[in-house]
Amino acid sequence: MSTQAEVIVVGAGPTGLLLAGDLAEAGVDVLVLEKRGAELSNLSRAFAVHARTLEVLDARGVADDLFALGGNKLDELFLFGRATLHLNHLDTRFPCVLMTPQYNVERVLRERAAKAGVTIHYGHTVTGVDQAGGRVTVHTDQGDYTAAYVVGADGVRSPVREAVGIPFPGDSVLKSMMLADVLLAEPPAQSPITAGANGAFCFVTDFGDGYWRIIAWNSADQQADDAPVELEEIRTAAKLALGTDFGMHDQRWASRFHSDERQAPTYRDRNVFLAGDAAHCHSPAGGQGMNTGIQDAANLSWKLAAALRGADPAVLDSYEGERHPVGKAVLRSSGALVRVAANRSKIGQAVRGIAVETALRIKPIMHKMTGMISGIGIHYGHEKGEGRLVGHRANDIDLADGTRLYEALRGGRFVVLDSAESYAAGFVADAASAAPDGTVTIVRPDAYIGWAGEDDPAAIRAYLESHAGKS
Repeated sequence: MSTQAEVIVVGAGPTGLLLAGDLAEAGVDVLVLEKRGAELSNLSRAFAVHARTLEVLDARGVADDLFALGGNKLDELFLFGRATLHLNHLDTRFPCVLMTPQYNVERVLRERAAKAGVTIHYGHTVTGVDQAGGRVTVHTDQGDYTAAYVVGADGVRSPVREAVGIPFPGDSVLKSMMLADVLLAEPPAQSPITAGANGAFCFVTDFGDGYWRIIAWNSADQQADDAPVELEEIRTAAKLALGTDFGMHDQRWASRFHSDERQAPTYRDRNVFLAGDAAHCHSPAGGQGMNTGIQDAANLSWKLAAALRGADPAVLDSYEGERHPVGKAVLRSSGALVRVAANRSKIGQAVRGIAVETALRIKPIMHKMTGMISGIGIHYGHEKGEGRLVGHRANDIDLADGTRLYEALRGGRFVVLDSAESYAAGFVADAASAAPDGTVTIVRPDAYIGWAGEDDPAAIRAYLESHAGKS
């Protein structure tokens, strides 16, 4: 059996589902291959949906759906001792982090993909990938599938990455880390909390459904990843790090894993791309893994759609150029957090909270940290001669017709703001800003500014033709 598609996405996690939904809404024939069964798992490593990811979901009309599924909406994060990361100053409709299980994110993205007409083949294990003649063939245990482009969003052990021979260098930072969802008889007064002491650390956060997510590590209790996790192990690590186990009981599930820091040196091999954990993996500190993958997908999806519409092929080269540095920065920031938490030095433990608290009182440091963790501060570079706003995140603004910019972006459209010319097409929307400043701004489908300058119809049309393709 051989099945044709324009794009094949391998992996139906949050990264793959958002990517596939974007492509389908843009009119691309997309197929998803997933090794798991069709049932949504109630097990979840990821738990934090940060502000920029909430914006990404809002630009696809599903942010409200995710909030409706429940969770704990926080406008501050407690790090070590009294050190607090304030999110309520963020310039966004979502100055918070939503603590909710990954399976809730998968649920809303799966429903969106289904409405867009995405076909998902479950129970398919990838066994190889071949490229020839500008086409890619994915071999599975259920048959072969061929497409113009393939995206491996298939996790840390990505068969797609291995099949095309892209290395995945890095190291294990900590081994025998434990995850668990439990009930607490004596919940902490604040959530989430992070602490490390006595050769252990523990992170505790409220999911909003009665259960609490625990991430724990005990240097004195190192076991293989496949060893079962007993509740008593979690209790011991919590007592060492926090001085209490909060009366943990009724463990819903638990998992043991090692925390790796790895990144592929390239996210592309000809017509095969990597996204999410297949491209980078890091510690769970900061809860940035799923968020980074979703934002990879938002960056890549419109570029694949544009290339298939005849845009300049160079637009695909910009995916790695923009997202690889972000993945590298996330490795650094999450790695720093977990190393600080796991510091075994008594002197280091004594000054840790004070040092972090003092640093966060300095506004530039606070803004940089919240911008990185939330994703709101991430921006891409621009070429010489381009407007200074190019590559920066576009904040959601009110439009003259009473709608919002992020609503106009839905369906994978470019939005041309404040131009008297009409550029409307299936993938371009014209919109008048409620507060025009005399310039024209083109906002890309991923809500980053792609072009900015004086109202020059020829230049605007040239940008749209090279970056969006032809109708």
